[in-house]
Amino acid sequence: METPPSKLRVWALAARPKTLPAAAAPVLIGTAMAWEADAFHAIAFVMCLLGALLIQIGTNYANDYFDHVKGVDDDERLGPLRVTQAGLVTPRAMRIATVIVFGLAAMCGLYLVGRAGWPILVLGVVSLACGVLYTGGPYPLGYNGWGDLFVLLFFGFGAVTGTYYTQALKVTPAVVWAGLGPGLFSAAILGVNNLRDVVADRKAGKRTLPIRFGEPFARVAFTLCILLGSLTPVLLTRIEPGHPWACLAVLVLIPAVPTVLRTVWTETPGPIMNETLAQTGKLLLLYSLLFSIGWMV
Repeated sequence: METPPSKLRVWALAARPKTLPAAAAPVLIGTAMAWEADAFHAIAFVMCLLGALLIQIGTNYANDYFDHVKGVDDDERLGPLRVTQAGLVTPRAMRIATVIVFGLAAMCGLYLVGRAGWPILVLGVVSLACGVLYTGGPYPLGYNGWGDLFVLLFFGFGAVTGTYYTQALKVTPAVVWAGLGPGLFSAAILGVNNLRDVVADRKAGKRTLPIRFGEPFARVAFTLCILLGSLTPVLLTRIEPGHPWACLAVLVLIPAVPTVLRTVWTETPGPIMNETLAQTGKLLLLYSLLFSIGWMV
């Protein structure tokens, strides 16, 4: 008889650690740009990183809860284990955990608001609200094809710009456009997730982009996200010359072609794309590290 996972393991699974690079990457990029501008602030960096990770985990907990109570998850699910649907966590416990995690994220935000003012308050409140409304509420963003725009805005432009602003207390055009790279990679992560689940999502009544516009569109969109995201540093060298080494991040295309791009174009949507999702997250983390190092050189 298979031994049930420990409570710690259950909550770790529900946090979906393979999605966490989408939260950490833009914070690293915004911080690297603040460092290069002699504006690095250690406490603000830590609070931004913790807050971003907590919002991502809280969103994943909320998805686990709302997808279960709405009857979206079932035994035919292809993605990572949903612990509420599997009976490992009660809906009440998951709801409480979601509130606690979002509450901890808000506590991180309080320090950042005290340092940087009302723009961070607005960004934080909207981020928390969208984390709940992604699968909750009467018009779930993720069910109606708005998830891709959500991650582009909040895991790209919002996170990079917000991180930089809390440290430098100002924003430059290059910082804003730097959010395009991680935003597009995060959209690619969501894209391969939706492509994997296209059959189950169609049956559940979701209207993600692969369902609205078809699987070929989803594959093209995924490819463009990877290509354009990788080439973002080239754009930035035109906006703010003097950082040619940031183009090191373009090298992320080398591992991308034989892994995620080949799989998305040659494989039928299904469980194999769980690994593709994880690999796309690793590409995002690699991109953010190469970009950050190159920008600071």
